[in-house]
Amino acid sequence: MSTSLFDLSGKTAVVIGGTGELCGAISEGFAAAGAHVVLVGRDAAKAEKRLAAITEAGGKGSFIAADASKRAELEALLAQVVAEQGKVDILVNGAGVNSPTPFLDIPEEEYDRIMNINTKAVVIACQVFGRYFVDNKVEASIINLGSMSGLLPLSRVFTYSMSKAAVHNLSKNLAREWAPLGIRVNTLVPGFFPAEQNKKVLVPERIAKIMAHTPAARFGEARELVGAALLLASNAAGSFITGHEMVVDGGYSSMTI
Repeated sequence: MSTSLFDLSGKTAVVIGGTGELCGAISEGFAAAGAHVVLVGRDAAKAEKRLAAITEAGGKGSFIAADASKRAELEALLAQVVAEQGKVDILVNGAGVNSPTPFLDIPEEEYDRIMNINTKAVVIACQVFGRYFVDNKVEASIINLGSMSGLLPLSRVFTYSMSKAAVHNLSKNLAREWAPLGIRVNTLVPGFFPAEQNKKVLVPERIAKIMAHTPAARFGEARELVGAALLLASNAAGSFITGHEMVVDGGYSSMTI
């Protein structure tokens, strides 16, 4: 029973950002649970490495290159996945970028880039795949990657924080809208996990402050997001969970003084 609750056999999971560190680990977890995982990104070399890990562990996966901020590419992606796998059951929106630029110095180009990838891409994916789920009466799970900065104001990441706050709000709105249709929408909220998008922000002084505010006194490891993601993805384990912000942060959000 403990494993069957999280069984994803026969499911197809599309993981946008699956070539990255955090969503890559989630992809491997989904594949280990029996899903066919479609990695979506723009780095074929990273995808090949992640797919090798999936297949070596006995899982199934594929890669489709796409720019998640472009509707036409996501529509083509959906059509290809349905043609090849027959359906889609799970969508993970995990592509993201960050920048430590001080607020008064943020150029418009940087703002647009972050908002396009972190927010616009999530909106478009939820529209494209949401339409498919609604029209085909799929009891689906959508997992949007949020951030502690979407819940709490964090210094030095102004545009990133705005983009993630929007994702948190969108997820709750969609959860309310689609719950009667059996479509669940949740936000997976990592605490501090070193990854490509935040390496410029994690300078020694900031790391010290993070550790002082984290009861676990360490960074998270990508594998530690897998259990939470499986819970949110599984119809057996998470069938009554929607509109939830699943925080995995080593106690960061519980720390006050």
